[in-house]
Amino acid sequence: MPHGADLSEVRPRAGGVPTVAVAFGGGGARGLAHIHIIETLDELGITPVAIAGSSIGAIMGAGMAAGMRGEEVRDYTLSVVGNKAAVANRIWSLRPASMRDAVSNGIRLGQFNLERVLGAFLPPAVPQDFADLKIPMKVTVTDYYGQEEVIVEDGDLFQALAASSAIPAVFMPVRLNGRVMIDGGISNPVPYENLMGIADIVIGIDVVGAPEGDGTHIPNRVESIFGSGQLMMQTSISLKLKLQQPHIFLRPAVGRFGVLDFLKARDILAISAGIRDELKYALDREISRFV
Repeated sequence: MPHGADLSEVRPRAGGVPTVAVAFGGGGARGLAHIHIIETLDELGITPVAIAGSSIGAIMGAGMAAGMRGEEVRDYTLSVVGNKAAVANRIWSLRPASMRDAVSNGIRLGQFNLERVLGAFLPPAVPQDFADLKIPMKVTVTDYYGQEEVIVEDGDLFQALAASSAIPAVFMPVRLNGRVMIDGGISNPVPYENLMGIADIVIGIDVVGAPEGDGTHIPNRVESIFGSGQLMMQTSISLKLKLQQPHIFLRPAVGRFGVLDFLKARDILAISAGIRDELKYALDREISRFV
């Protein structure tokens, strides 16, 4: 597959080993569980012919599309976002040029510029442009005023990833191609349908999660904001699954974690490790259909 290949050119094989495509869903820190999916595909010697991603799924998918192995993604993640000192140092590098800049408009939720944040946190292996990816990729973003999903497949990859990951109330919206864009998970939490027909086997990974508790706890303001977002996205996913299902659809056990729990990376990976065997079993079942 040539670098930056048009996804419209990718088609299922007529015979032999079936092709695989993967859609990595959005869910903030819960999306670190996608590392298990990448590592398992590496272990099985499977290289997807195409990748789609929303929000954190777009970021993790970009690492794989850039040619990073799951082990590399894991090591980088744990050394950077899973390390409190490393996070602090990188955030410090994003500080305003002066105290006047820092306090001129006040410190408030939603002011963080994700394009700058990603520039500080993305691994060097992830290229600036889609054309330099080793696996073709679709990044889902949401047009805020157009009220629709937009698929980005070329141009500035960092900008597309920032737009796809711009969680409302946490990060500033991103201007992309003259449009105001926000979190891709808002319009399409697990964009597997964008890969249907491109490969023999399409895998969708849902890390949205849902509010957890004993049913009596009254959520605070922040919990209500993020929890209502989860409910909205799960409603969207349920409707999509009724209309069309991917060949494999998996949900790692990450519901107990918050969208910003990146410092709990090791815990997220430990608790969600069972998804590896689930994926192996599902792939064995689907591949057997082609034998």
